[in-house]
Amino acid sequence: MDEYADWNLPAYIGSTTFQKLPLVTDAAALAARRPDAAIVGAPFDDSVSHRPGARFGPRAIRTASYHVGSLHSLQLGIEPFEWLDVVDAGDAPVVPANIERGHEVIRRKVLEVASTGAIPIVLGGDHSITFPSASAVAEANEPRRLGVVHFDAHADTAASTWGNLRSHGTPMRRLIESGAVAGRNFVQVGLRGYWPPPETLAWMREREMRTHFMTELETRGAEAVIADAIAEALDGPEVIYLSVDIDVLDPGMAPGTGTPEPGGMLTRELLRAIRQVVGAVELVGMDVVEVSPPYDVSEITTSAAHRCVMEAISALAARRRARGDAPRPTVL
Repeated sequence: MDEYADWNLPAYIGSTTFQKLPLVTDAAALAARRPDAAIVGAPFDDSVSHRPGARFGPRAIRTASYHVGSLHSLQLGIEPFEWLDVVDAGDAPVVPANIERGHEVIRRKVLEVASTGAIPIVLGGDHSITFPSASAVAEANEPRRLGVVHFDAHADTAASTWGNLRSHGTPMRRLIESGAVAGRNFVQVGLRGYWPPPETLAWMREREMRTHFMTELETRGAEAVIADAIAEALDGPEVIYLSVDIDVLDPGMAPGTGTPEPGGMLTRELLRAIRQVVGAVELVGMDVVEVSPPYDVSEITTSAAHRCVMEAISALAARRRARGDAPRPTVL
């Protein structure tokens, strides 16, 4: 091992890809390599309703780690990059002030990755990016049906936000209305606060969405609730898309977000929940969204988001090992 190679240098030196993973942005090169997973940036926040800044999330999440080299997960006892080939596929070519174009280029980028068989792990961006991202994953995995497990303080099922059909408050309604995901297999965890209003909750019930409020996590415990969420999301579908809005965490643990909501999950609860979900399902896509670095403190929020991604990758590696499949190390 070359201790002076970029892979092993301090995190603040050299490459700014996620964990200094190989940068593979070309669609043909991705198709030829067929990685197990690929990081995709969606630097888009033109659809926020409150504090902006999530367009800076992908870059901040990529560099929010002091760890380098082939990491070892103490939680799962595995070196994920020794078991999985993971690359950074770069960012979707988003430009500001054009919502439709931004969503379309995100959809195309995620579809390029998902069509290779790789699992796209999308770094947002505001939560509106889940509409194009999950739609692309659903398309790439047809005819298998997609279920969604969604961690969030907010339901994001509004009909519109001041007339905007593609705001960060509407993506889950758009996904269900489009047919990409059945309402009964759309499972939300961690909702709390003072939104949505009764008429939106009624729409959710009509579509048979499954909702686990924060009060349920408080009374039953996160592990039991997550076990139910997994079963509900897989009640028919074969594969799962995981969407993590960082504001599911209490703002004391994730201040850098656009719409902070007091009374949320602890970081350790969310990381354990991600391991629980990814360890039990066939994951075909994931996003981590609503990280707004301008409102962050000492990288608390970006570090939590980074760990959400690492826990998912480690759990994917542990599943590969448990199946008895041969390791497929990341080629630098």
